Amino acid sequence: MPILALVRHGQSLWNHENRFTGFVDVPLTEQGRAEARQAAKSLGGLKFDVAYTSALTRAQETLAIILESLGQRIPVIRDAALNERHYGDLQGLNKEDAAKRWGDHQVKLWRRSFDVPPPNGESLEMTAKRVLPFYDRAISGDLRQGKNVLVVAHGNSNRSLVMKLDKLTGEQVVGLELATGVPLVYELSNECEVISKRNTTP
Repeated sequence: MPILALVRHGQSLWNHENRFTGFVDVPLTEQGRAEARQAAKSLGGLKFDVAYTSALTRAQETLAIILESLGQRIPVIRDAALNERHYGDLQGLNKEDAAKRWGDHQVKLWRRSFDVPPPNGESLEMTAKRVLPFYDRAISGDLRQGKNVLVVAHGNSNRSLVMKLDKLTGEQVVGLELATGVPLVYELSNECEVISKRNTTP
């Protein structure tokens, strides 16, 4: 049975600074690199055939650390379809400063609703509309061939994948939190139906 492992990148500089990141390309912190090494320990024993990541450095660096730590050299596909949600006018702003500017209720609505985008940005629904066709077009094709797939992406792109795999509604997925550097491992049927799911700890 094919395995699909989803990993949110390790802590980035702007995660650490409590800023909206979105499409802005920022590096990992030292803690983020440590989280990537920890993710590899959690995935120890799994052999992957192919990996997917976004066009953003923090996800690519996390993936590189994981593969190096696992001692695995496999094909890597990078695609902007797996990028983090675009936060529009919020990008680069400290989350507390944004709440002062627009009000706590409005910022929570942008962050926690399924279909309300921030100004000039994407809602989670819009993010899913670019992530899920890519999953259907590319990732699921590898899974249907029996390949073990590692996806290292972002909080919201991975939430979109979990929404599909776990058959969550828009209301359910907004409450889903994915920690940085903690793998989520699915065992799937050859038709990509979920057989089992586990959070991994080393």
